[in-house]
Amino acid sequence: MTDCAFCAIAGGAEPERVVLKDERCVAFLDHRPLFHGHSLLIPRAHHETLLDLPEDEVGPFFQTAQLLTRAVQEAVNAAGTFVAMNNTVSQSVPHLHLHVVPRRPKDGLRGFFWPRTKYKTEDEMRAARDAVSGAVERLRA
Repeated sequence: MTDCAFCAIAGGAEPERVVLKDERCVAFLDHRPLFHGHSLLIPRAHHETLLDLPEDEVGPFFQTAQLLTRAVQEAVNAAGTFVAMNNTVSQSVPHLHLHVVPRRPKDGLRGFFWPRTKYKTEDEMRAARDAVSGAVERLRA
């Protein structure tokens, strides 16, 4: 899909944010993270919601989600993660994407009113990217 921001990322746009890629999926840092390391996992093919993802791709997608979740948690030394997906409602980009958000006790997240942050510099974003992608590679090995 030519006008989809996430299809563009899957096609190679914004490589500086990519933390994981394989033949089916791409994961990248959220541009407005809840916490550093907050990543999005998308299928390379354009599917708007989980309901649109072909059945034979569901298992591999969630296996990659499990890998990304471990990597994010390890990369930022988080106590746990929050994994979430919107389907249509509150979906800012109409391309299936799964959020992996690192969590810590008393991190301030309550309900669904969450303050977004930004990386202060490109170097700070690259450090988070390198930590998550490095953890992906270690876990794949």
